[in-house]
Order: sequence, then structure tokens, then C-alpha cells
Amino acid sequence: MSMTDPVADLLTRIRNASRVKKNAVDVPASNLKREIVRILQENRFIRDVIELPDNKQGIMRVYLAYNKGDVPVLHDIQRVSRPGLRRYEGAQNVRLSTFNSRGISVVSTSQGLMSNFDAAQKGVGGEVLLKCW
Repeated sequence: MSMTDPVADLLTRIRNASRVKKNAVDVPASNLKREIVRILQENRFIRDVIELPDNKQGIMRVYLAYNKGDVPVLHDIQRVSRPGLRRYEGAQNVRLSTFNSRGISVVSTSQGLMSNFDAAQKGVGGEVLLKCW
């Protein structure tokens, strides 16, 4: 069975694991997913990630971050641009693409994937893949 939106699958797995307070979740690896998880890890929404080899594409084990009292750091994560409806933000508006400025957006730019704050600092816009807070 083919998957039409692997990024949405990644976000759903992370969201569901966070809501049931799982320590880790396994997701099929790809270069795009690795970059998304790297950005989430840099912004402390994810504690750690390790690569598990298999005979196909590999598996990423994503360890979720929690505050004291088992409160998830990641409150919600949403897909913004999807295959049926692409969403783009210019360099002037990319900083404002977060939910009340409490979280981050992951933006696909001509210089690679980066958070919306990094994109605003570099003065580039692009496709807003997801928002998390």
C-alpha cells in the first residue's frame, strides 16, 4: 500500500504518541523526515532520535520530550501545506506563520528546511510544511 503523504503520517504518529504519553515512536525514515525531526529536536520538541537499520529504508526511533509531571512539551503539531493545497509564505510574513508566536513552523526554502525564525533571519520564504507548539 502506498502512502500519499508521508509527512502527515510522521506528524500523526508523533501527535498520537505524545497524547498517550509514549516515550518513543518508530517511523519509516526518509531524508525529508530526518530534516523535520532534526528541526524539532533543535527546538526541544523532541528529546532524541536514533536510526535503526532494516532491510528497506531504515527506521527512526523518535524519543519525545516531557516536562516535569509527564506533561508533553509538544502540545500540538499540524500539517499546513499538503499535497492537495500548497501554502507559501513570503520572506516578510514567514515569521508570523506560527500559532500566536508560541511555537515554530517548518519551512521548505530554496536553502533547505529550516524553522520560520531561521528563514526570517536569512530573509527567505517558502512552503510552510507544519506548525507545532
